[in-house]
Amino acid sequence: MNLGSTAVRAADTTASGHSPWPIVPLGQVIEHRKWFITIDDTETYKRCRVQLHTRGIVLRDEIEGARIKTKSQQVCRPDEFLVAEIDAKVGGFGMVPTELDGAIVSSHYFLFTVDRSQLLPEFLGFYIRTPHFRDQVRAQGSTNYAAIRPGHVLEYVIPLPPLDEQRRIVAKIEHLAAKIDKAHGLRFLSHRESGCLLDSKINMVMEAKGSDVSVQPFGEFEPHVTSGPRNWSKYYSNSGYRFYRAQDISNAFTVAENSKQFLTPPDGKQGRSALLEPGDLMIVITGATVGRAALFKTEYEPGFVSQHVSICRLPKQKVDPDYALWYLRGPGGQDQLLGQRYGQGKPGLNLTNIKNISLPIRSLGEQRRIVAYLNGLQTKVDRVKALQNKTATELDALLPSILDKAFKGEL
Repeated sequence: MNLGSTAVRAADTTASGHSPWPIVPLGQVIEHRKWFITIDDTETYKRCRVQLHTRGIVLRDEIEGARIKTKSQQVCRPDEFLVAEIDAKVGGFGMVPTELDGAIVSSHYFLFTVDRSQLLPEFLGFYIRTPHFRDQVRAQGSTNYAAIRPGHVLEYVIPLPPLDEQRRIVAKIEHLAAKIDKAHGLRFLSHRESGCLLDSKINMVMEAKGSDVSVQPFGEFEPHVTSGPRNWSKYYSNSGYRFYRAQDISNAFTVAENSKQFLTPPDGKQGRSALLEPGDLMIVITGATVGRAALFKTEYEPGFVSQHVSICRLPKQKVDPDYALWYLRGPGGQDQLLGQRYGQGKPGLNLTNIKNISLPIRSLGEQRRIVAYLNGLQTKVDRVKALQNKTATELDALLPSILDKAFKGEL
């Protein structure tokens, strides 16, 4: 075992400078195990998948032996250290969980048993998630060759406190990790409730009440309703008009700005009815995101909608465009849009479905008052979500900080 390599010396120096315990090579406390079986075509097998960035090992699938081409496979046992030959340098390793006892992996994975008289598998499981360990894996071997070998793994080093101290550290980390998980759960619940609150308020203010409120289908306003031209991908270009596709309408009912497509339309009138004007509603009418909607605003790039997006241009002297969008994004509008979907594999809406959408109509002044109220509420919800996202980032940083302190002997 070559413990004099540059990578190991660097890791050893780093670890020993921070740890109050002996620093030992993994080869002293784990052993590479080679146990292959021959796949039986009549049996069903669980297969593992090692997630990148030390996110653990999960079930890939359950498959009949007859469908497995490579008949020589390794069998995993709980609490073994599993390392992916190719993906190790990007965190492709972890401890085998109990539920994957007996799962199989190919020869492109390495399995290591843990000497429990010296090292707790749980202690190793936490240590491999530290930057100190990840740095060792990335540093080992040729920088031009991504794969690692079992010998490399055995050369990595680990701080090795007495077993009683390992148990204390593991218990402390698990206790703190449970609190972090609980905080994540509460944050997720709060995030979901913020969205529910907004939906509830939309529903409340949009409900038709009073003699001054009428419910009218879009079609009664004789709107301009159309979808985009077909087969315009051949006109894609690096500049020109923007092409607003289904994927450009976000789940926040706004226009996404992260992936723009432009085109130079053909000469003539082809597709000109799909040229957007400020105040137009854009509604996804085909695919998995059918029912999403957004408003085309003055500040957006001039453009056309694709064949998977419809334009609905309502008369502004009767319907405030923002009011119509708020209704479409609320429970009432979504129920109507999604309730008219047809088709199984690729759900869709037609232009008649769009004209059938019924909208509670009030005076323009009242519509604008409702828009102002909902815009203000949206701003408050956005602030809450921004704070929640900041909290999530802080929570994500907590466990690495705890692990860092634990393996420095500061926990």
